[in-house]
Amino acid sequence: MHLKTRDRQDEWMDEPDIDSTLHADALRGLSRVNRLSGAVRSIWNPIAEVARKRTGGPIRVLDVASGGGDVAIGIKQLADRKGLSMDVVGCDISQTAVEFAGENAKRRNADVTFVQQDVLGQNLPPDFDVVYSSLFLHHLESTDVVRLLGSMRSAARHRVVISDLLRSQLGYVLAKWGIRLLTTSKVCHVDGPLSVRAALTMPEAIELASQAGLTPVRIRRRWPERFLMVYDIEATSQ
Repeated sequence: MHLKTRDRQDEWMDEPDIDSTLHADALRGLSRVNRLSGAVRSIWNPIAEVARKRTGGPIRVLDVASGGGDVAIGIKQLADRKGLSMDVVGCDISQTAVEFAGENAKRRNADVTFVQQDVLGQNLPPDFDVVYSSLFLHHLESTDVVRLLGSMRSAARHRVVISDLLRSQLGYVLAKWGIRLLTTSKVCHVDGPLSVRAALTMPEAIELASQAGLTPVRIRRRWPERFLMVYDIEATSQ
């Protein structure tokens, strides 16, 4: 598989008229993938660092394109276990995803709010300390990545955090075959390899972040074939 250049194609889950049953099944499959790949732990530390510095009142955290809500819920539950005061909100363009995430939060007894929002067509609310996204950038054309990162930068008071797939041969193999061991969702089986082909390399992510005004960023490779990118608002305002 040729992966030297980015190849973004429309994914099944991104279809606005996708069957709600298939969509919900895919969200369950992705929740399992996120759990076993440590998605919450991967993104936790840069969020917790902000919370630990706060004195008086919770920090506000926004999950952009929150999908089934498992990452937002996991962040909130981990914060509660560690005694960190945190209000977590998730937003997604899909009403199916918002409803699924809300039920997921109720089932897991997590105090997380989910709202419907077009994160590309509407400005993000500017009252969050940390704004993050998990496994969303690879769904977007490069121009939309720049637009979204700029919106996240404007909405965050302290930090922007991005966790996403890396485009690599190993990542492609994991997406094509590993995902079949974790879920029976046909949507996930189709979209998984497409996601890796559409993913960024770390130099590409840094370049798009720079175009959006997020510079300097800290970025590092994370298992399994993902990257974590962090941008601090304070670093540029001093």
